[in-house]
Amino acid sequence: MNDSKAFQSFVVAVIILSALSIGAHTYNLPVWAVKTLNTFDIMITVFFLFELVIRYFSSNGPKDFFKSGWNIFDTLIVIGSLIPATGSTVLLARLLRIFRVLRLVSMVPELKVLVNSLIKAMPRMGYIALLMFVIFYIYAAIGSILFSKINPVLWGDVSISMLTLFRVATFEDWTDVMYETMAVLPLSWTFYISFIFLTAFVFLNMMVGTILDVMAQEQEAHRAEKKKQEQTEDDTPATVAQVNALRDEIASLKDMLQQQKP
Repeated sequence: MNDSKAFQSFVVAVIILSALSIGAHTYNLPVWAVKTLNTFDIMITVFFLFELVIRYFSSNGPKDFFKSGWNIFDTLIVIGSLIPATGSTVLLARLLRIFRVLRLVSMVPELKVLVNSLIKAMPRMGYIALLMFVIFYIYAAIGSILFSKINPVLWGDVSISMLTLFRVATFEDWTDVMYETMAVLPLSWTFYISFIFLTAFVFLNMMVGTILDVMAQEQEAHRAEKKKQEQTEDDTPATVAQVNALRDEIASLKDMLQQQKP
């Protein structure tokens, strides 16, 4: 039942309805609508618990079930949803219910591939981020030395300069910052252009390339696993009833051949 595409589609539909219900709670609704949504929320919570129990019993025990990180994630989400939204726990219960939307990731294989790719790309992206921090720090120190007297609000020290450089890297009115320093130091445009070239073009493309590389590997692994599962299903041994039916067909064919003999 858990492997049925129809059942999985139904679970996805319930997750989407759960997300809409959470969003509806943020509006000022009449009392009857709030009560209806609370009842609907309880029904969704019970359904998620029922679905998790089905998945647990369809596995080969707790060791096999909790071997998957997605099953652990779903279990925590469901347990969090069981916290009653009463008294001082209202805020906590609502916050935990919001994360039920993330169950959509564990139910859709394509989203799983994307998230797994992002997680596996984190170590490589960490080194790129570390190199970016070094570049930010160097440019922030240079900017603080050169421009602190021009505008101490933006270039007063290294930490403030790094925030200013983040503004430049995100193209948030960065030309205003550049023109202000160019009025005093005409060649300061080289500072900004070189920084933008490194951060917005080189490092951003490195990040994207890393994610795409890991994503391609994950998609290939997903295809290989899917193909292996299909081969396993094709190689499933025949049941006793199937063997008996095959024997009956062979016997009937023998009878027909014997009748056709002169």
